[in-house]
Amino acid sequence: MSDSISLTTIQKRLAEGAPPGRVDEPTVRRLWWAALDTLQDDILLPRNPDQGIWLAAPLPALYEPRLLNCLKGWVWAPDELENLQLAHGGLLPPSRVRSIQERSYSNVGGYQRLPLRQEDGHDPLLLIITQDVQLALALQGEPGQRHLLMRSDPKTLSDLLKMLDLRLDSEDPEHAIQLRQALANLGPLQSNPELEKIFWPRLAERLAGMAPSLTLQSIPEISHPPKSREEPNQGSNAELNLLEALTHEVRTPLATIRTLIHTLLRRSDLPGVVVSRLQQIDAECTEQIDRFGLIFYAAELQRQPPDASILAHTDLGAMLTMLHPAWSQQLERRGVKLQLDITPDLPEVLSNPGRLEPMLGGLIDRTSRGLPAGGKLSMTLRPAGPRLKLQILSQVHNTKEQGSKDNDQNADLGPVLSWDPNTGSLQLSQAATQRMLASLGGLLTQRRDKGLTVFFPIAEENN
Repeated sequence: MSDSISLTTIQKRLAEGAPPGRVDEPTVRRLWWAALDTLQDDILLPRNPDQGIWLAAPLPALYEPRLLNCLKGWVWAPDELENLQLAHGGLLPPSRVRSIQERSYSNVGGYQRLPLRQEDGHDPLLLIITQDVQLALALQGEPGQRHLLMRSDPKTLSDLLKMLDLRLDSEDPEHAIQLRQALANLGPLQSNPELEKIFWPRLAERLAGMAPSLTLQSIPEISHPPKSREEPNQGSNAELNLLEALTHEVRTPLATIRTLIHTLLRRSDLPGVVVSRLQQIDAECTEQIDRFGLIFYAAELQRQPPDASILAHTDLGAMLTMLHPAWSQQLERRGVKLQLDITPDLPEVLSNPGRLEPMLGGLIDRTSRGLPAGGKLSMTLRPAGPRLKLQILSQVHNTKEQGSKDNDQNADLGPVLSWDPNTGSLQLSQAATQRMLASLGGLLTQRRDKGLTVFFPIAEENN
């Protein structure tokens, strides 16, 4: 029986009694990241556990150092992580390759690595057991019927632990013994019946702060560029798996740094210069977390492009106005000014506001990357027939327009990333950028020395 226990089987047990989900892959991934933040920041850390266990797949889910140091973990990870340097064509420096391998295969960082089987799938799973917090998280469901699962009832958790114990016993009996011993060391567990009443409201609060309210609507991709019907081969799938793993490895320590910064900023005895520096570091971390989040999403779209977009009425003008101050601060750190010009009283467009916000930040970064100090970036939003036209242009010393230098000089590194030899920076390839904007309702046009122009379909009133 133990040989037949896959992580997919365990997730199905977790989903028993739950209604089918109703969201798409990008939305459910967003739920997953918010759930991890809620679990660690709002539930585990306030209780300050000194021991416990956690089991996760297909990548480490915990990032908070205090939890990793006191909880014993097991992670089922993809085989691609075993050959980082070979699989990634030497893109990473050897020191970075070694650090990821050491973190993946040893107990340094709080977990032991275990092999992920093909039948396990790639849906994330996390089980946490401490003396006063016991819960399981997972994503599950068919495309278009995805959902986030959270269970904390003793019966379900007992069944999951039995199944995981059998799985470990078949793979490595020594790990199974360690799991049983770690559970025994916890002593009697205190099940908290109020856990779900804490988790779901806190999760909702986090999600409410990420995106404006929206009215969902499914529309065909009438304004999107045609999709390629070519299926990615096995090599490209391995590359996409690796890229998703690497984005996780980058975002996890950055999220840890942000958590530590927020803890420090709560203190009232810090000098003003220290607060200013911490806020600057926090802004840089947030920028890179969003940047690598876009790369992760682009890899998912490359693997499984959606057949239709779930889009919503979105006030693009209001969104640009709201985000303008943060973008201006970001560019001012490089000595670049941002000018925003929006035609008043514009209609709403159809898009996905939760995904569009970081995507617009990515376009700002893409167009401004390489601009010298004293440069200028202009962003205009105008009506254009049945669409709104968003145009981003860059200028040097207010004298000469320059578009994105992404046409002839960048070198593509696979289907998702490109490398700019002038700045040494990685960014989304033009094809990946077009594909992502298409999934958000936008049609990207890019010409040499003409910057970026994106057309969004106007939402009709009767929709």
